[in-house]
Formats: sequence, C-alpha cells, structure tokens
Amino acid sequence: MLEPVLEEAGALSISYLDPGGEPILEPTLGSTPLWPRLRLLALFQGWPDADRLYAEACQVLGVGRLEGWGFEVLEQRCWERAWMDYYHPMRFGDRFWVCPTHRDPPDPSAVNLRLDPGLAFGTGTHATTALCLRWLAEREQELAGKAVVDFGCGSGILAIAALLLGAGHAYGIDNDPQALYATGENAARNGVAERLTVWAPDQVRPLAADVVVANILAGVLIDLAPQIVALARPGAWVVLSGVLDRQAEEVMDAYRDAVDWQAPRQSEGWSLLLGVKR
Repeated sequence: MLEPVLEEAGALSISYLDPGGEPILEPTLGSTPLWPRLRLLALFQGWPDADRLYAEACQVLGVGRLEGWGFEVLEQRCWERAWMDYYHPMRFGDRFWVCPTHRDPPDPSAVNLRLDPGLAFGTGTHATTALCLRWLAEREQELAGKAVVDFGCGSGILAIAALLLGAGHAYGIDNDPQALYATGENAARNGVAERLTVWAPDQVRPLAADVVVANILAGVLIDLAPQIVALARPGAWVVLSGVLDRQAEEVMDAYRDAVDWQAPRQSEGWSLLLGVKR
C-alpha cells in the first residue's frame, strides 16, 4: 500500500522486516503468511519531505499515527565491501577453517574452505551451519571416499566441507537456482567441482549415500522426511539442522520409523539431530 507513496517521494529501495515479535520461520507450503505487525525500511538519496511523507503514509493506512517513525543518515561508504570488516576466519574442530577470500588462512596446513558471503545461505556464522561443520570436522577419517548429500545446500558450504575433508563425492540439492549456481561457483573456488553434483529437486536420482545432511527448517524437514531418508543407505548418518530446541522431538518423530536417533547437540537455541538409518 505504501510503495507508491514512498516511490513518489524518491525511495531507492523498500524492505519489509519482522518487527521482532513472532517471526514466521516456517510458513505452510503453498501459504503466504503475514506478520500482524511489520517494520518498513525505505532508502532515499538525500533527505525527503518528512512531514509530508508522514501525513501521506498515515492517510493511505487510515491511521492517526505511525509507531516507530523516524529517519537516520547512513554514512557514505563502500557498502558492497562492508562485510569484510565483520567476516573473519572461523575454526571448526581441530583443523578445519572457513576463511573469506580476502584473508590469509590462519593455519595454511589445515583444511581451509574459502568462502565469501553471497546470495545463498551458509557461511558458518549461523549456529545451525556451525553445528554441522563441527560434526563433519570431527569425522574427517570416516568421510574418506564416502558419498555425502547436502539437502538444501544453499551456498554449498556443507557439501564442499565434506569434500575437503576427504569425501569421494557430494551431491548438493536445492530448489533455488541461485543456490545451485553459488554451490557450483564455491566448489570451483575450492578445487572440488569435479567431485560435486548439483541437482534441483526434480533432477534427483536414486542414491545410497553414506551421509545425508539437511540444514533447512523443522517444518520442511518433516514434510521432506521420506525423500531425505530415501537418499541414505542402511547404516548411513542422517544429520538434520535448522531445528529449534523446542522442535527437536517433533522432527525426530517424523523419522523414527527409519532412523535411530542419538542425543541432539545444542547451540544458541538450535539443535543438531544425529541418527543412523536402519
């Protein structure tokens, strides 16, 4: 409703964000959920007519006042490179690192995955990804020559990590074309592209993988349980992440007919679910 008003006032971009109440992490498939409240951010070149813009916004929305209305000036800087100030090498386990390409690896003799933030999820900074990376790093010896599936691969970080740690072949699956592209690019940067296959969901072929890792969200993991389990051979690891602590039991229940679960690992309110396919 407000887009025309903001665009007429000269807005260069408009974003709608969760205001910090109850974020909708897992919308039901096929639905378009709405927040009861939201925060709107608009970026302008220069300073707009604030009083006029406020009055027009109130009129369009049919309200007498807008909560949290305000303006602030953003400093001039090279925003496309600003992430470099905050993204540093991260260690997972004893000798596995995720390093941005603008920094030298702290330990050149370690296993170093070179990765920069991009449009696809997965850099190692989020607890869900970090839990998976630590688990993979602990199993470097077990991964030698094995087949690994990264279901919902995003940036491909988990598939590439498995390959750098010795896996024979990895399969990255995602319904986002940008994620499949990013996975391929990141694999090439790390010299493992020839051992990686990327698939959209409708391209997936039957597999008997030794490890299946899926870092998505609880609702999606429940819905896709049959497809995820089908990719694993009997005795394979099934590793699920993107699960809030309070959701762990519900997700594990969806797999109990096929997976024997071990005790989950927790970090920052998230759980890593570890099981073996029967």
